[in-house]
Amino acid sequence: MTTASAISEKLLHAAVTAKASDIHFYPLPDQANIYFRIFGKRIFHQTIPISQYHILLTYFKFTSGMDIGEIRKPQNGTIFHETPEGHYALRLSTLPVNHMESLAIRILPQDSNLPLEQLFLFPNQLRKLKKWITNRSGIILFTGPTGSGKTTTLYTLLQTILAEKSYQTITLEDPIEKDISNILQVQVNEKAGITYQTGLKAALRHDPDIIMVGEIRDNFTAQFAFDASLTGHLVLSTLHAKNAAGTIHRLLEMGLQRTDLKQSLIAIAALQLIPIQISGEITRRAALMELLDGELLEMILNGTDLKTNEQFHSFEHLRKKAFAYGFISEEIYFTAEGKTAQQGNSTAISKKT
Repeated sequence: MTTASAISEKLLHAAVTAKASDIHFYPLPDQANIYFRIFGKRIFHQTIPISQYHILLTYFKFTSGMDIGEIRKPQNGTIFHETPEGHYALRLSTLPVNHMESLAIRILPQDSNLPLEQLFLFPNQLRKLKKWITNRSGIILFTGPTGSGKTTTLYTLLQTILAEKSYQTITLEDPIEKDISNILQVQVNEKAGITYQTGLKAALRHDPDIIMVGEIRDNFTAQFAFDASLTGHLVLSTLHAKNAAGTIHRLLEMGLQRTDLKQSLIAIAALQLIPIQISGEITRRAALMELLDGELLEMILNGTDLKTNEQFHSFEHLRKKAFAYGFISEEIYFTAEGKTAQQGNSTAISKKT
């Protein structure tokens, strides 16, 4: 009989080899379907008997520190996994569904250190990011949906900064997705009383130059992060928002005032990942960024619509540019645009860009 450990090892090896970012288990009455997310696309991998899934689920819950007897509430856990290909942190999440539990696993490589230049499609956007980081106080936000590369960008940016200069840097994360040397990383643990709020208060007493707040999740954390940026600290954080303009709306909904934003907010980078093709084959994903800073940021804070402003490059504009340069296929372009290929004309796009 194959052990749960052996099944897990085989499955994780297949996922890592396929360069999957996530594994999804979809339980049915007599079987469980397993899917990999590869370059943003959910792809069917295999089906296993439901009895085998239950054994595998119990194994993953136990090894990640979850309560194996609890099936009525969502749970989260982390496993550090080593393979010949490298070291990985596995972030596990269970969800009760139809008297069963589904399982999702996020695969976080610990060894891959992509240069900052390889994370973004257009170099001029990277130059702007580096300019923002020269500020010694204020707040910079990286926004986008789950899996858009916000945390990866923050990690790589911090590593790039610290390779050039020495800064007292403290991060508050839930969970810590990657261990980084020369940085004080604090694991948020609400059960132990370490919330984002208490962690941030403690971090401020450690004389930091840079504070990274893993995610702004509520009104209190948002206000505290902005207050910290007014006391002579550079604060970097993430927020879930559809685009750059949507970030402003989210912050206002959290109770921040426009005057707070005008005083503290240095810039916003909204990220969107797109698969890059070389010779017809998808090789990696890179980020497009809607960037708001300086005059553009002031305009939107004053209520100006930037749709007709030529200085502001929206996701739609950036995707057109990527398609015109041959970085993405027509299919990917129109899928991202929410259109069908028949609704557009590639030649017209090339001429307009």
